[in-house]
Amino acid sequence: MATILITGGSGLIGQRLTGRLLATGHDVRWLSRKLGGRKDVRTFLWDVAANTMDEGALRGVDHIVHLAGAPIVDRRWSMTRVKELIASRADSARLLLRIAQGTGHVPKSFISAAGIGYYGAITTDRIFSEQDPPANDTIARISAAWEEGVDAWRPVTRVVKLRTPIVLAREGGALKPLSLLTRWGLASPLGSGKQWVPWVHIDDLVRVYERALSDEHMAGAYNVAADEQPDQRTFMRTLAQVMGKPFFLPAVPTFVMWLILGERAGLLLEGSRVSNGRLQAKGTQLTHTTLEGALRNLFVPERA
Repeated sequence: MATILITGGSGLIGQRLTGRLLATGHDVRWLSRKLGGRKDVRTFLWDVAANTMDEGALRGVDHIVHLAGAPIVDRRWSMTRVKELIASRADSARLLLRIAQGTGHVPKSFISAAGIGYYGAITTDRIFSEQDPPANDTIARISAAWEEGVDAWRPVTRVVKLRTPIVLAREGGALKPLSLLTRWGLASPLGSGKQWVPWVHIDDLVRVYERALSDEHMAGAYNVAADEQPDQRTFMRTLAQVMGKPFFLPAVPTFVMWLILGERAGLLLEGSRVSNGRLQAKGTQLTHTTLEGALRNLFVPERA
């Protein structure tokens, strides 16, 4: 069994992945800004802004899973905020590399979260693959800078970047507020409703992280998205159907979204599909491939 250090372990993905790794006998450590996350995980402190961390976190570590990053949508994207979003992802990866090289504790792999925002907040019928270059809008610049920080590890160890869309989970992520609105009978499309919505079930995403940790032949970027990627109107209609709620309200106007969210509205009002062919070529098949099936897995037991 391996010793695995996770940054951002207290988040949605980190909590699920930690539980799975512990259940399969791995030794899991967290690197965090504060102590007291989980009693079954040893936590070490770091301060990315101060460029410091507890070097003991890396002793005996076989793999690093890098999930740390300031929330993307919780504040308006001022220049200062964009710098914070990048620093919390890219600078933190470089800090880990500096300490690892300085102490001689270089892990066998560096597995990092990444975002499909790399391809930009645009709506097109084109299906993007890992070979496509980054776009030029704000979310793409954040995503590309994030990956540049992660790629700094490539000369010293195996690097895997898992480009992730909306993660479907009941306990958090984008689905939580959408399901609350739907439960209250307020489900409606956003903007045109024609934007594509790539997604992945939380259980499938965790399994891909496990595969990335164990498969020495996995390297580079992978789009981790289900086969079926509907438009936003279909996504909301399917969610309402699965939850047994009405779907009749008019779409939320685009200008209202921009007034409320500013540039962040593009993340909800635009969207393109991504290919998961490279992941499948590695023999990794997702369990939840249709939106209705994934949502029923999450919500129908509650109604039963």
